[in-house]
Amino acid sequence: MSKPSNPVTVRYGIIGAGLMAREHVRNLALVPGSVVVALADPSEESLAATEREVGYECQKFSSHLDLLNDADIDAVVIASPNDTHARILHDIMQSGRALPILVEKPICTSLADAEALEKAAEAYGAPIWVAMEYRYMPPVAELIKATHEGRLGKPAMLSITEHRFPFLDKVDSWNRFNERTGGTLVEKCCHFFDLMRLILNDEPVRVYASGGQSVNHLDESYAGRVPDILDNALVVVDFAGGSRALLNLCMFAEGSFYQEHISVVGSEAKIECFIPVDSNHWPADGTVREAFVEFSPRSPQGPTRHAVDVDPEILAAGAHFGSTYYEHIGFRDVVLGKGPVQVTLRDGIQSIRMGLAAELSAVQGHPVELHTELVAR
Repeated sequence: MSKPSNPVTVRYGIIGAGLMAREHVRNLALVPGSVVVALADPSEESLAATEREVGYECQKFSSHLDLLNDADIDAVVIASPNDTHARILHDIMQSGRALPILVEKPICTSLADAEALEKAAEAYGAPIWVAMEYRYMPPVAELIKATHEGRLGKPAMLSITEHRFPFLDKVDSWNRFNERTGGTLVEKCCHFFDLMRLILNDEPVRVYASGGQSVNHLDESYAGRVPDILDNALVVVDFAGGSRALLNLCMFAEGSFYQEHISVVGSEAKIECFIPVDSNHWPADGTVREAFVEFSPRSPQGPTRHAVDVDPEILAAGAHFGSTYYEHIGFRDVVLGKGPVQVTLRDGIQSIRMGLAAELSAVQGHPVELHTELVAR
């Protein structure tokens, strides 16, 4: 995707002014015609930090309701803590303003909220895009394209590995507790469950997870409460068409050379991509890291491998290997009526259902049937 030429101005309001909001700000600064005009967050410190990232004075609000009432905006980006997304979405949909919405993952943290959002969105008169940045990482996008073009034959097995550093520090340490995040397999892994559905072009029927809290946050306490989020898990997902997928997650693997590895094996070939750890977490040893894609047909000729380059300016704007920029190019087209929503409300909710099923399976120790056992309580 290229940068717009002769751009129409789109005025953005951002709800939530934390780390992810600042990534959106940096990437919108690279998209001509994009102007951040309003910010909302209850933390004055967060508002000030994000306004500094914007680089000019914005309207600042302590409440998203005030932003919706008083800001002159064309679109909304929701980048607040997970457990606030559902309430904010409902407030936008009931505001009388048909604003296009880009909402950060996970779209919500409970099955009851997911079902309520599905119903409310039916009457909403504007597009809703769920932020699933991993779809737009250039090496991942290449893997998806090759799979959908049939270069692998019929996909049979999908494996996603993420070995990384622990969760970052957030305001009020909200990301340390299941009740606010939905659980690690929702908060972190909805990205990967979304990728599974997208890559395999199929729907999940069964989830089995084994996970635990083995290393991270065990010595932390917040108002007498110890964090309860998982820091490692293996999750197997069976799909309706007979393919299966595996997630291998470790949140105490600092120093890994590659943060993500994705492999798809089909009847005719295998494709893999390798994505490096974000540069902010690289050792200062001068090592050059690059993402690459490897294609291996079922023949004696062996694999072919090539690096996937990303504009350094785009890489520097965020921690998701350029994906937030490409996501905003697509969302801008939606706002201007020039393109479709690529990550729908249903996509976001299906990823939540898979994550909630995985969390339940990890606790109960048996597979969870999505259509019979995962019901709103």
